[in-house]
Amino acid sequence: MIHRRVGRKLGRTWSHKKALMCNMATDLFLHKKIVTTEAKAKELRPFAEALITRARIALRNEQNGNLPNSRPNKNGEVIQSKTDFTQRRQVGRFIKNKAVLQELFDTIAPAVITRDGGYTRIIKLGPRRGDGGKEAIIELVDFALPQDGVVRLKKKQSATPVKVTTKSATITSAVAPITAEEVKEEIAEVEAMSTEAIIEESLPVEDTIVETVESAIEESSSEDTPHEETTSEEQKEESAE
Repeated sequence: MIHRRVGRKLGRTWSHKKALMCNMATDLFLHKKIVTTEAKAKELRPFAEALITRARIALRNEQNGNLPNSRPNKNGEVIQSKTDFTQRRQVGRFIKNKAVLQELFDTIAPAVITRDGGYTRIIKLGPRRGDGGKEAIIELVDFALPQDGVVRLKKKQSATPVKVTTKSATITSAVAPITAEEVKEEIAEVEAMSTEAIIEESLPVEDTIVETVESAIEESSSEDTPHEETTSEEQKEESAE
């Protein structure tokens, strides 16, 4: 009789199931969330939480200084260790990726230091298309999104367009052309005023002087013309006498 084989077989041998749990735990610690079947998620949960507990124990020992002394070196000096290598070696039997192992002890363990168990959560997704297998999400509780579990009471607005009544349509049709014409007229006036101002500013000083001289000559000529007419009339009168 085979002993110490508790749990689901998952259609695999014991060595194959152990390798599967190690790979899934590595992915869970790396991505903080994975999608799998319900049976695999329920088998992975105690396996992964046991490894997280070892990381918590190592962090607590490092903080409290409850670490054994290292072996003396060649000079006979004994150096106090600052890292719990015992727990790291135990977890390293299952987590072969060194980067994930460091992530577990340096990032995940400090986040769950105040949590006594229950580090993971299983969310059922229902049957999947194809074989109809029951899917589920297993994720780390302390690394889940903050909006998880929020109940939304507001309904989404429908995307159907709003119908316009005949009255509103007639009003818009009567008002829209008038407003558009007025706007065009105002724009034309503003443009004309701006062009005049630009032309006045662009005229050089010499042109203005020439214009003033010409205007003065015209005024003087206009003043001289009446005298000439009066003199011609006086000459006519004298000749008649």
